[in-house]
Amino acid sequence: MKLLYSNVLPLGTESNQQTIIDCFSEQMMKADYVEIAVGYTSAASIAELESMVQNYGIKRICLTIGMYYIEGMPEGAYHAALKLNHKWQETGVGEIRLVKSFKYHGKLYCFYNSGKPLAAIIGSANLGAIKLEAANRRQYEIAALTTDIGEVSEIAKHIERLKMPICSVNISETVNMPLIRETNKALNEIELVTSVPQSNVDFYKKCKATVSFLLKLKVPKSDERYMDDGKHFTKSNINVCYAAPRSKRKARDWYETQLTVDAETYRMKGYPEKNKPFFVVTDDGYWFKAHTTSDNNKQFSAVGDELIMGRWLKGRLAAAGIVKPINNTAEDTERKGMITQEMLDEYGCDRLLFKKTGQTALDENGDSLDVWLLSFVGSADEKE
Repeated sequence: MKLLYSNVLPLGTESNQQTIIDCFSEQMMKADYVEIAVGYTSAASIAELESMVQNYGIKRICLTIGMYYIEGMPEGAYHAALKLNHKWQETGVGEIRLVKSFKYHGKLYCFYNSGKPLAAIIGSANLGAIKLEAANRRQYEIAALTTDIGEVSEIAKHIERLKMPICSVNISETVNMPLIRETNKALNEIELVTSVPQSNVDFYKKCKATVSFLLKLKVPKSDERYMDDGKHFTKSNINVCYAAPRSKRKARDWYETQLTVDAETYRMKGYPEKNKPFFVVTDDGYWFKAHTTSDNNKQFSAVGDELIMGRWLKGRLAAAGIVKPINNTAEDTERKGMITQEMLDEYGCDRLLFKKTGQTALDENGDSLDVWLLSFVGSADEKE
């Protein structure tokens, strides 16, 4: 057995000590097949594992994650794992599994070559140890490397048992596993937006709607975003940033959106009057002023900053790891930043629910404004 360490000052590694990360990389170089069973992961460590599998020519791999099925999984890590699992299964490299029968907190890494288990790492390090981030850079872990064939074989057998259908399932087969929403950083330090406690959001969710309506997001399928006859998708709501720029010198901001409702909706009794402000509280805890504009007051937008709605909506998809914000939409010729139906399906939400709560609040001028609840929902929970 050989002890492995973290290199965290003031307890830095000494000359005769090896870090967990270095040992893991060394064993990956020697292996052609890897089995991993850990409690937790991160989106960054999953991406790092994918890169290492490619760079070291790993032929087979299985990652089993133990704590999320019951506790809930951060959505960024979930979507990263789901995509990598799909890639590994399509190429025949391997899979990612979730323990479902109990909370598994073990941390095991078993390395094979030519069908035989040769080495294993066991200790306190979850997968995040292979990719240090701000959240775990000062977190000290310790582990041990064993090359004793009896010990390695026992660890290999344990991981194989953990992969039995009675214990775990492929991540694509998970049903009703709770997801933990990531923080939408696109709204950080936006002057006209404030955060509200979850208790406030829960209060407005419980209020009986005096008026409510749905807005289905109009988006292309993935293969339609490249087609010339699919350009109409750039002229409506969430993908309007890909429409012709207003200025030849400046492309539209990726966060620009245009939330337009139909005639049946804007003719409803209780629908907001044109340019008359009201408060919006979002289902994830943000608060800002909004109003209706344009002909027949058919467009919803935030007051004072036309990008707020997009920062709220697209920011959630970006926080979940489903899409990456685009710095210059004019240069995004492949439209990788265009929101597609597949992206919304992956996120589980494809429409907006506007609900007039019957409550009012005072603005900075002492005026009493209506409060509307804005939720990003899917077809299954649109009546929530």
